[in-house]
Order: sequence, then structure tokens, then C-alpha cells
Amino acid sequence: MAKITLHKDNENSTTSIPNRFIDEYMTAANGEFVKIYLYLLRCMNSPDCSFSISKTADKFEHTEKDVQRALKYWEKMNLLRLEYDGDKNISSIYFTDSASSEPAEPTVAAMPDASPAVTAAMAAPKPAASKKPSYTANDMKSFQEKEEVQELLFVAESYLGRMLTATDIQTLLYWYDGLGFSTDLIVYLLEHCIAKGHSSLRYMEKVALNWKDSNIETVEQAKRSSNAHSKTYFSVMKALGISGRNLVPAESAYIEKWSKEYGFSQDIITEACSRTISATHQPNFEYTDSILTNWHRQQVQKLSDIARLDSTYQKSKTANRSTRTASNKFNDFPQRSYDIDKLESQLLNTIH
Repeated sequence: MAKITLHKDNENSTTSIPNRFIDEYMTAANGEFVKIYLYLLRCMNSPDCSFSISKTADKFEHTEKDVQRALKYWEKMNLLRLEYDGDKNISSIYFTDSASSEPAEPTVAAMPDASPAVTAAMAAPKPAASKKPSYTANDMKSFQEKEEVQELLFVAESYLGRMLTATDIQTLLYWYDGLGFSTDLIVYLLEHCIAKGHSSLRYMEKVALNWKDSNIETVEQAKRSSNAHSKTYFSVMKALGISGRNLVPAESAYIEKWSKEYGFSQDIITEACSRTISATHQPNFEYTDSILTNWHRQQVQKLSDIARLDSTYQKSKTANRSTRTASNKFNDFPQRSYDIDKLESQLLNTIH
């Protein structure tokens, strides 16, 4: 088929949508949730556009709970951050930069009924957990005099398929100097992320920080960690019947929680996924998380522990059923008592 060229013959204002939102978030989301997110972007790009839960519900013929559900979904996807007033009503909505390929300062869509003081406070930038160093032009020049750094920048340009910006170089130098990564480890980081379809340096930096927290210092350590994570990652996708897309960050975060925080092995995680599909007939990370959280509380460490819990539950269920059967509808009424001698006397009198 012939290519279709798009043209524009007016200067109307436009709303910018991050490519990463379209590539990684939109296809997996409920269509109504996508509408709410796009409408939020529209409001952010128009000074005269006010936003409220009730107004949005009317506009899309939803209930207010539907709108709130959409907002909470995008919060779980790390695209929004919701803040609440003293009555637990949403007072501010922050757009995070998770769906963007470039760093951006968070912006806020203020609720119409929020006071100016509250709105201003909510709009104030939050202090960063850890601030990256900012290298001067002389610093960057000094680093680039090193042969290994020159090679690193050349490889990075080759992998990314574009010229590096000053911001890109700052980021790569942060990994090299601030995190103390070797150039070999940084090259493997680039290979690893691009192979998974993530060419954003912001995404790569999250992986780098995770490696730093896990005390990963060599390529071999990174490979072992990546292989272990990949096996669990793909086993979860298979058990939940997910195909044709990558997991979104919030879903990957669940896997990190189950494997690292809870310490569950791959077989226990996939067992919970299988039970999720049996119960809900669809991928539901929250449902799987509730199963694994319960098992974590019950100190499950291996599959035999799950079998023990199942057996205890079935015995309890059988005992309750037996108790209900014994207390049937006949036993719920007072039992009658009869005077046999009196009845016999009455019968004889009737005959005579």
C-alpha cells in the first residue's frame, strides 16, 4: 500500500505525547484509562483548562470512581503521582517523567478546589534522593583525554545510533566516575538494555543504580544477575499468558519484590501466577501479589510448604462443611415428646 503523508494546515495548539507512552504503556492499558491520561495531558498544555474528578466523569460519561480508578492505575504505572488533602481527596496530580526518554522536571495539575497555598506547596520540586554530580566542560574534556573513555563514548554512539548530547555524556561519566563502573561493565549495560528494547539512558541508569545497590562490579556478576532475573521474568510472562509485549515498569517491580524482598524462588512465583490465572482467567499482578504476600507471612520457603498450607485449608473446609451438615433444618426445631400411655388410652376410648 502507498504511504500516507500527514499534513497540517493550521496553527492550533497541540498536546505532546511521549513516544515511550505509546510504545510501552498504551497498548497494555484499558482504553478508557488511556482517554483519561490523554485528557490530563491536554489540560496540562492549556492554561484555561481546569481539571476535576466530577467534570472529567461528566465529559466521558463515567462515574467518579471510574476516573479515580484510571488515575490510580497510571500512578501504579509510575506515570502519575497523586497527593491527597486531609479529607483523603485528590488535591494534586504530578506527571512523572517515567514515560519520557529525556529527563524532565515534574509538573502538577492542580485541582480547582485546592487552595493556592496547597497548590503552590504541591508544585514545589521534591528533594532528590541522591543528586548526580554535574561535570563542567573542563571536567568532561579531562575525562575524554583518557583512551578508555574515548572508546566508551564511541561504543555508546554506535549502540544508540546517534551523536551523544552533552546530557548523554554527563550520564555516562556519572556511571564511570560517580558509580565507579568499569568501561566494560558500562558497555555490557548498554548491550543488555538495548537487547531488551530499552534505548533510553534514563532507563539504563535505573538498571545501573540497581546494580550498584546489589554490589555488582563486574560483567560476570551482571550476567549472572541478569540471567537469574530474565528466567524469572519470562517464566512469569509465560505463566500469566503474556505475549507480544514487554512488562511495564510497575509489573517488573512486582517481580523484583517477589524475588528479592520476599526471596521466593522461580517455582513458587510461577505457582502463584498459575493460581492467579485459575482464579481470574487473566493476568493480574495485584492478585498474584496478594497470594505471595500471604505465603510470605506464612513463611513459605518451598513448594512443600504450600502443599502443607493447602492441606490445612482443605481439612478446615471439610470440618466446617461437616458441622453445617449436622445442623440441618430438622434439628433446628424443638423435638416433640409423646406420652405413649395417654395416647393408647385415648385410642381405646375412641374405639369403645
